[in-house]
Amino acid sequence: METNIAGGILALVARFLSGASVRWIDCHPDPCQRVYFANHTSHLDAVVLWSALPPQVRALTRPVAAKEYWMGGPVRQYLSREVFNALLIDRTEIKVHQSPVDLMIREIGYKFSLILFPEGGRSTGPDVGEFKSGLYYLSKKRPDLELIPVHIDNMNRILPRGEVLPVPMLTCVTFGPPMWLERKEAKAEFLRRAREAVVRLKEA
Repeated sequence: METNIAGGILALVARFLSGASVRWIDCHPDPCQRVYFANHTSHLDAVVLWSALPPQVRALTRPVAAKEYWMGGPVRQYLSREVFNALLIDRTEIKVHQSPVDLMIREIGYKFSLILFPEGGRSTGPDVGEFKSGLYYLSKKRPDLELIPVHIDNMNRILPRGEVLPVPMLTCVTFGPPMWLERKEAKAEFLRRAREAVVRLKEA
């Protein structure tokens, strides 16, 4: 109960700081198992996207995040473990037999959804970078998962790279229609299609 209260408060604070408006285009909130994949320009992206989900969906959704950032201090550690239930990836220990995709599949089971940023690192500008292959391999191993493209607007101006404190400013979180990996679809084609699904939401 305490964690639920803390999560609710944090979601309200995140929505207040970002001034986030939320849009669902040809899609609606649902507690079914999904992968929300979005563009990435700020450390606050995961928090703002997570807070944009309704409480019953939020409770079943785990952001995938860099371990080195979220273990950087007791407050971040508490938030990542007790509030977000984040799935932390140690990028220094990635190995063939210990891939992040296999970890994700193990951790979510058939219950939890994920928040992913397929660009890997944060972009420095407004353009959406090329997607890395993780989303493809996750979809290949779990083709039943609904993939929901998300575009987060303005977050690179709310918490610019290198800054610590956020600057309140209006942003918009747009959820798009679900997609899936098509049968026999090539990796490059799938990643192009997924990236374009996010880019289209910017102008929607």
